[in-house]
Amino acid sequence: MTRAPRPAVQALVVVAVLVLAELPIAWHYLVTWPGDQWQVDVEVYREAARSVVYGRPIYEQLTESPQLLPFTYPPFAALVSLPMTLVSFHALGWIWTGMQVAATYATVMIAFRRLLARVEPWRWVAGALVTVPMLYLLPVSDGVRFGQVNAFLVLACLGDLALPLGPWHRVRGIWIGLATAIKLTPGVFFVHFAVCRRWRELAAGVLAAATATVAAALVLPEATVAFWGGALGDPNRLGPNRGTSNQSLRGVLLRLGPEGAAGTALWLLAVLVVGVIGFTLARRAYRAGDPIAEVAAVGLMAVLLSPVAWVHHYAWVVLVIAALVGDGRDRRRLVFAGIITAWFLARLPWWGISWVANDWPVLWFGRILQNSYCLGGLLALALLWRVVPSPGAAGRVAQDVRDSEQDMPLGH
Repeated sequence: MTRAPRPAVQALVVVAVLVLAELPIAWHYLVTWPGDQWQVDVEVYREAARSVVYGRPIYEQLTESPQLLPFTYPPFAALVSLPMTLVSFHALGWIWTGMQVAATYATVMIAFRRLLARVEPWRWVAGALVTVPMLYLLPVSDGVRFGQVNAFLVLACLGDLALPLGPWHRVRGIWIGLATAIKLTPGVFFVHFAVCRRWRELAAGVLAAATATVAAALVLPEATVAFWGGALGDPNRLGPNRGTSNQSLRGVLLRLGPEGAAGTALWLLAVLVVGVIGFTLARRAYRAGDPIAEVAAVGLMAVLLSPVAWVHHYAWVVLVIAALVGDGRDRRRLVFAGIITAWFLARLPWWGISWVANDWPVLWFGRILQNSYCLGGLLALALLWRVVPSPGAAGRVAQDVRDSEQDMPLGH
């Protein structure tokens, strides 16, 4: 039997691996990156928090030139961002990057737990090694580039549905609800709960989101009216929807499809078809007792069905890879995971835009590359469908366990 390493030794090795792995990315985006593009998204959150402190209109304030980015999130996100005002912007960029790496590592430890269980007692170190390629996935590294929140949203939703219930986690859905109050896209899990008839989780999630939203409205009534009464419905606040960075179904159709009513009808049809497939897959994963594939499938719905889904929103692909890998014993699943990993490691959309801009031969291939992350999301759905079994005996056992959890009283 392999002797268990000391926790302190494992901790030091984990930190060393993660720091060394992230160093090239951090050096590129935090040291050599142009100052006027430095951590532009975390700056949006920080400026919103500063607006709360100084009493400025949150949704009228822009970040410094040349970005001039507005705050596009619910007022609760501005309140959650208040600790950002306690440190300088430069220090915040480094702290935020470290937090994103830690969140990605925590996500890997949960999502790849079936694989990591095979390498006890070194699972913590093995988790760090698995995290290394995940940090270099373009959606994840772009999160570091911009100072985004996606790593935290993915971790919150995954932990909510994949971690066991206990004294500090009595009801599923609460963390998803709070994540939705910060950024609306996790609200897609509410649809999943309804499809699965998981009324307890749906109620908990909606209540958590509503409580956070009402609390923010009491503190910031004018900002609440400004967001729900105007800023939310203004697509121009999100940036150029037709740009290559928008890898949602709508983004692809804006670039390739018809305009006007015909384009809208085509998008709604695509949303209906992909939504039915995606939510059916998520329900199938839930009934089969596979929460990793379940959260991965719903996460893909959050990006594919959204009107706008930037490249960094595809941070859910970490869960897709974990769900495909499983326990690492199935060679076919490893091949599937390798395909998705390679797909999202490559900067395919930017290769495509270069191809189109230079008018190289076989222009249609450049267009495919330009829209490849949306296509990669659809491919991920197809591969997950191949590996998620229909509910069998094991799935029924998992369903019985979950049903018993749902029947527990709130105060139990």
